[in-house]
Amino acid sequence: MIARTVIRRGLRLLALALAVVVALVGLLAAALRLQFTGAPAAWAKSTGSDALWMGHAWVDGRRTERDVERLAVRLRSTGIKDVYVHSGPFEWDGRLDPAKYPNAGNFIQWMRKHLPGIRVSAWLGQAVKDGLDLDDPKSRENVLAGVAAIMKTGYDGIHYNFEPIGDGDTEFLDLLERTRRHTRLLSASSPQIEPYPAMRLTARAILGHDKYWSPGYFRQVVNRLDQVAIMTYDSFAPLQSLYGGYVARQAGLALDLVPPAKALYIGAPAYHDHGVPWLDNAESVAMAAEGTRLALTAHGRRAFFGLALYVDFAATEEDWREYMTRWR
Repeated sequence: MIARTVIRRGLRLLALALAVVVALVGLLAAALRLQFTGAPAAWAKSTGSDALWMGHAWVDGRRTERDVERLAVRLRSTGIKDVYVHSGPFEWDGRLDPAKYPNAGNFIQWMRKHLPGIRVSAWLGQAVKDGLDLDDPKSRENVLAGVAAIMKTGYDGIHYNFEPIGDGDTEFLDLLERTRRHTRLLSASSPQIEPYPAMRLTARAILGHDKYWSPGYFRQVVNRLDQVAIMTYDSFAPLQSLYGGYVARQAGLALDLVPPAKALYIGAPAYHDHGVPWLDNAESVAMAAEGTRLALTAHGRRAFFGLALYVDFAATEEDWREYMTRWR
């Protein structure tokens, strides 16, 4: 009899917990859907300050000047002014092998010739969970030595992408500060900003690492950068409208946190292998553009603000069409 009572109480508690979870998910969905309402202003679009992540083939010898000429034909009609070209990654101890970017010098010369108005940054990073240990001072020294060496090839700047960097990571802040010795242009990819209270801790408990940064830590990182690009994809939003609302929320938060003198880029998913079927349908350049336009409309005009397309080698003609018609 006692055992049955305990089981019934346990089932009631379980049902209550599930009801609470369903209610919270419903509230979150409603909040995101509300973000994706209204009409963006006609002026809320590209200001000519957009960016593009580019693959490793441009610097390892697989691409030629002819490829850069074809790239120039596409990019001249866009608002892209910064490209982040994958030139790493770092080794587990932080070293950067020059053999990974043997054609970087040629590529930069070709870009200067065919796309002189575009800045070229070396996109460098590594996995830092069970990989590169940025808490280790020697590893950070190795990273900085690699940065100093690669800047001699002619890059305009450095673009960091270490994942996952935990909220409050002071060693990462130290690395950013010390990187300033080697480059005038410093940018980084950032995780998403905590959309609503308690979501960071909840996601951390589920994933085992931070998916979101708190607004306070995001601001600390931005204070050490010239540009920040928020990776507003892999949102787990199941519907296009919810993803659009999610982007609007991220862009709105970021617009309030990033000073106007710094460049803010909202990442747009120009790739189609999320690994989760519904995300390939829900997340798109079009929805990213629409959500960003809504956030910009609510915030007001902003000079150094745009989309960052991820990534050139996966982008389809439809992705480029959506960028040109929904944002440009």
